[in-house]
Amino acid sequence: MTRTFRLIATSALLTALAVLAAASMSAQGKPSAGAPPQAAPARTAQEWATAPSSERTYKVKLDFNRWHDVAELQADMRMLEKAYPKFLKYTSLGRSVGGRDLAMMIVNNPDTGADTAKPAMYIEANIHGNEIQGGEVCLYTIWYLMEHYGKIDAITRLVDERAFYIVPVINPDGRDFFMRGPGGNARTGHMPVDDDNDYQFDEDGPEDLNGNGVIEQIRKHVPGQGTHRKSADDPRVLEPVPPGETGDYVILGQEGVDHDGDGRLGEDGPGSYDPNRNYPADWQPNYVQGGAMDYPFQLPEAAAVNAFLLAHPNVAGLQTYHNSGGMILRSPGAEQTGEYPAADVRVYDEIGRMGERMLPFYRYLVIWSGLYTVHGGVTDWGNDTLGILSFSNELWNGGQYFTSPELKEQQKDPGSPIAPRVANYFFNDYLEFGDQLTEWKPFTHPQFGEVEIGGSFRKTFGRLPPRFMNEELCHRNMAFTLYQADEMPRMSIGDTKVERLGDGIFKVWVDLVNDKAAPTILAKAAMNNVVPPDLLTIDGKGVEVLSASWVPSKWRPAVAPMIDQKDLARIMLRNGQPGRSTRTVQYLLKGGGSITVKYASAKGGTAQKVIALQ
Repeated sequence: MTRTFRLIATSALLTALAVLAAASMSAQGKPSAGAPPQAAPARTAQEWATAPSSERTYKVKLDFNRWHDVAELQADMRMLEKAYPKFLKYTSLGRSVGGRDLAMMIVNNPDTGADTAKPAMYIEANIHGNEIQGGEVCLYTIWYLMEHYGKIDAITRLVDERAFYIVPVINPDGRDFFMRGPGGNARTGHMPVDDDNDYQFDEDGPEDLNGNGVIEQIRKHVPGQGTHRKSADDPRVLEPVPPGETGDYVILGQEGVDHDGDGRLGEDGPGSYDPNRNYPADWQPNYVQGGAMDYPFQLPEAAAVNAFLLAHPNVAGLQTYHNSGGMILRSPGAEQTGEYPAADVRVYDEIGRMGERMLPFYRYLVIWSGLYTVHGGVTDWGNDTLGILSFSNELWNGGQYFTSPELKEQQKDPGSPIAPRVANYFFNDYLEFGDQLTEWKPFTHPQFGEVEIGGSFRKTFGRLPPRFMNEELCHRNMAFTLYQADEMPRMSIGDTKVERLGDGIFKVWVDLVNDKAAPTILAKAAMNNVVPPDLLTIDGKGVEVLSASWVPSKWRPAVAPMIDQKDLARIMLRNGQPGRSTRTVQYLLKGGGSITVKYASAKGGTAQKVIALQ
């Protein structure tokens, strides 16, 4: 009886609750305040297919999980220009040794001024032929700026306030040689050079003898007489034998034939110089700095970059993308040139250390101490000769193959299948499915007889990220370079104050503001006198400048030394305006009406303000 009563009571309670819920609905069938939300009606597959997407749609769709040759890059640049003609201008810096265009994109919003009137960021890549991912970062940057203008506030502001000069490929001859050929000797440009001093040019380069698209190694099997043996960890790996022992193989060199009879293979291929050693800052002859060529700007590519930047003194930031090793590099390239002034080092350090947070596995380093000595490099030339804050990112770090702390710990075990000696083989086998490594195969060599050729990773492995990891590389490096662009100097006129002293005499205070990290003139540039001085001018009908001085603040009257220049209506500031600073100038003026105060800086832009004298 008790159980029956409970069931009846529960049923009655549920019925009463249902009645109350129905009564709470309005005449239109809407729930009363506080009622639980009603489940949305289920959609059909067709309704879901036509519903608006929460993902952004893109006007131009580009792939960043593959490598583009020069023609494809330029075609994509022109497609972006056609899609965004207001903001983009496709042009050329000049031509390469092989007569190819050094294609450049100018990114600028003309509604906010001409590109030459704004602080500009110059971005280049692929100065070395085999460092192709930098070209993809440049293309990604153009695409991202355009596709997100008006959608992301920070991107919109950057495009409005800054100009960008983006050159995806400085060495188009080298890029296409690397991409279309087997990859040997692909770092260089293609001006003929006699590398082995036999009065012949480019006559003995690497050759793809077996036609598989890879420059491989040649080994000969000589049981008990060799210098190498197969590794116990992985038989595909050849390792040197310890002193006093003999192996079963000798390494004869990289794939090719000794065409000039000097006993060497592949020693005089196309070019064989370094395009990033041909700039004038600390340039050294070839016997000191290999690959420097005969004189600075001998290479047409370097000369074209120089001509453009000399004609654009508004360039305040420079990024040149290289590979690899995961580094954010700054000059000096050689210890002998000395460290930069402390004020400049502080700016580089702030930006570089922020970059380490944005780019996992990358380290912020000075070129000569963190990498190796470089004479005649583009970042030294940019900083020392043109007064441009210059970075070089070495894209991709092999540590990114195994990213988790657990895998890093496993790699410390010499017996692990991902220990450093065999890690690349593991990655090739299980993540690239064996595609990146060539097997040793028999071959009859015209000079060495029966040998084996193989044992090499393909040209895209190691220095380049796997294609499926490339978009992250593009985005993170772009983000760092945009951060650098955002920290270029930006001048503005801040608060002003006017005090009438009587008899047409006024005391005027003007705040000059640079709210960014970089100064308008680097300290090294001021020392070298390579950047035009900033100009602070006053213009007003019938207004005479009686005196001008720098004061601590417009709110703290103080006796300050007068600015000792002949024309106080046109004050030159040879050291510019420091980063993250506000400086107050105090004028004593005679006249009336209004004045226009203008601050003009080659690298910090122009700011002006009209002030009424009353």
